[in-house]
Amino acid sequence: MNILYLKTDGPTTYLGLALAGKLVQEVNWESGKDLARDLLSKIASIFEASETKLENIDGIVIYKGPGSFTSLRIGCTVANTLSYSRGVPIVGTSDLHWMSDGMERLKAGENDKIVIPEYGAEPNITPQKK
Repeated sequence: MNILYLKTDGPTTYLGLALAGKLVQEVNWESGKDLARDLLSKIASIFEASETKLENIDGIVIYKGPGSFTSLRIGCTVANTLSYSRGVPIVGTSDLHWMSDGMERLKAGENDKIVIPEYGAEPNITPQKK
C-alpha cells in the first residue's frame, strides 16, 4: 500500500511516504509561519526523491490533533484536498502511534472522507480592534 503521511500540529512539520508498505521518504522541517507556502512543494519533493508520483498513492494518513489551530487547519485542508482530487481514502488519527494506526485503518478499508482537526482546546479569539 502506498501512503502519504502528514503531521502538521506545530512549528515542526512531518511528511512521510510509504511505498508497498515500507517508509521510503521522510522529511521534518521547521515550517513555522511558512507552512502554507512550503507544504505543497515539500510534498512534491518527497515524491520526486522517491521517483514516484502522487497518482500512485492509495491513501492518506494525517495526524488530526491536538495541536496548533492554524497548522492543523492548513494540514487537514491540504490532505483533504489531495484525497478528494485523487479519489483516495483519508484517515485522521490522534494518538502516539498515529502512523501505524492510520495504516491499519486504511488496510481495513476505512475512509473518513473529510478529516476535521481536533485542536485540544477552544480557540482563543481576540476581540476586534476598532
